[in-house]
Amino acid sequence: MLRITELKLPLDHADDAIRPALLQRLGIADDELLDVTLFKRSYDARKKSGDMPFIYTLDFRVRDEAALLARFADDRQIGIAPDTRYKPLSIPAEARPEQRPLVVGFGPCGIFAALLLAQMGLRPIVLERGKEVRQRTKDTWGLWRKGVLDPESNVQFGEGGAGTFSDGKLYSQIKDPRHYGRKVLEEFVKAGAPEEILYVNKPHIGTFRLTGVVASMREEIKALGGDVRFQQRVSDVLIEDGQLTGVQLENGERLLSHHVILALGHSSRDTFRMLHARGVFMEAKPFSVGFRIEHPQTLIDRARLGKYAGHPKLGAADYKLVHHASNGRSVYSFCMCPGGTVVAATSEPHRVVTNGMSQYSRNERNANAGIVVGITPEQDYPGGPLAGVELQERLESQAYLLGGSSYEAPGQLVGDFIAGRPSSALGSVEPSYKPGVRLGDLTPALPDFAIAAIREALPAFGKQIKGFDLHDAVLTGIETRTSSPLRITRGEDLQSLNVRGLFPAGEGAGYAGGILSAGVDGIRVAEGVARTILAEQPES
Repeated sequence: MLRITELKLPLDHADDAIRPALLQRLGIADDELLDVTLFKRSYDARKKSGDMPFIYTLDFRVRDEAALLARFADDRQIGIAPDTRYKPLSIPAEARPEQRPLVVGFGPCGIFAALLLAQMGLRPIVLERGKEVRQRTKDTWGLWRKGVLDPESNVQFGEGGAGTFSDGKLYSQIKDPRHYGRKVLEEFVKAGAPEEILYVNKPHIGTFRLTGVVASMREEIKALGGDVRFQQRVSDVLIEDGQLTGVQLENGERLLSHHVILALGHSSRDTFRMLHARGVFMEAKPFSVGFRIEHPQTLIDRARLGKYAGHPKLGAADYKLVHHASNGRSVYSFCMCPGGTVVAATSEPHRVVTNGMSQYSRNERNANAGIVVGITPEQDYPGGPLAGVELQERLESQAYLLGGSSYEAPGQLVGDFIAGRPSSALGSVEPSYKPGVRLGDLTPALPDFAIAAIREALPAFGKQIKGFDLHDAVLTGIETRTSSPLRITRGEDLQSLNVRGLFPAGEGAGYAGGILSAGVDGIRVAEGVARTILAEQPES
């Protein structure tokens, strides 16, 4: 199989134009080209007033591969395609332990860890504290529409994890030399995701489609011999002489296993505290805090796409921004959701947290993103592994008070925030956050250094995207759960540094950030469990 990159076609090219364009580029006859597969499609939006082509990466086969490679030996855009096929580990039936591996948590990491274990014949048992995805969706709407929070079934907890109520973004900047990300995308497509996620540059599924995909993957795990149990909160871990022997559930039941994957979300604070009390090694790590910002999506489209704004083949435009403030802090956009909504994302009573979400269509009126400031344990929350958790809790409790103690979120117009005056009335931008936004002054919501850095960053962002510092744009507070505030550190064998058989994984353990990277880490750790099981077999 060969690959060509940077093949450009006009934005409005015909559906059947790819093959002729490839033939022309290669200078070969039609009967010499055996097949063509679309690997990636992107577009270049830097020249908004000129042509904006689609840019294709194609995998193809020809009759005389050696001759073509020799002819294009000096062409960097044509060469042998990398092998992106997943190569599974094989676990002989006699090597499979009597005690089944456990997977704690059923977000993206837990789903892929359990799926891979099931595909290897290891029949995992999944323990998820929340509810199955469809009931969880109803409970989440209960907070958004009625202000009623279920602490065990919400945006953070339940089947699919926090990623279910997000934009469903499926791209990442992680290093992936073994192409695990391709395995993640292929499994999503197998479970019902649109096939285009395999080739578009920044694939996404959207919340409503993702719920069906997640439910389908659960049924696949069960069909392969796995067991998925909901409303099963792990309240303790059983450790003997540095070896994990199992877990205890909140109902008192004990499940014995020497192989437990901890696929916790970044909001599993009670579990973090339990693990710390049991002496499991962990350390504080950097994360970010800030606000959600909302603009009309049409403003972002015009600024990013120029005359192509609104083009049906491009959809809603996104952005990525960074500013290094004069006080030494970095401010950046986080989890940008084109045509989406700002959502209530708390998992604990009397706290307010925001996040962003989009459907597959991305056709809501507003664009939103987190505008966040990086913070570090050395500089901002010294005091041990749980200090970041405690800082998040204080900020979220303050946001609850600023919002009127009703799960409404505190908000402020961007112009007023920059000027340092409270807001009393909305302008042209209607915030999407439910249960609602209470306007006022966001200054007390974050540490002074964060407020100063964001105040400086917004006009700077306005120079990069015209209108970004629009007076009527809305800031909604607060965004605190950008990533886990701690890391449950693991060694090269992917086990806890001081508890054998415990495999910390995914976003909550500090090893992922987003659906794709969490899924990839789930695969890696499932393989780590498999290698450990194989290594434990007695020599014949």
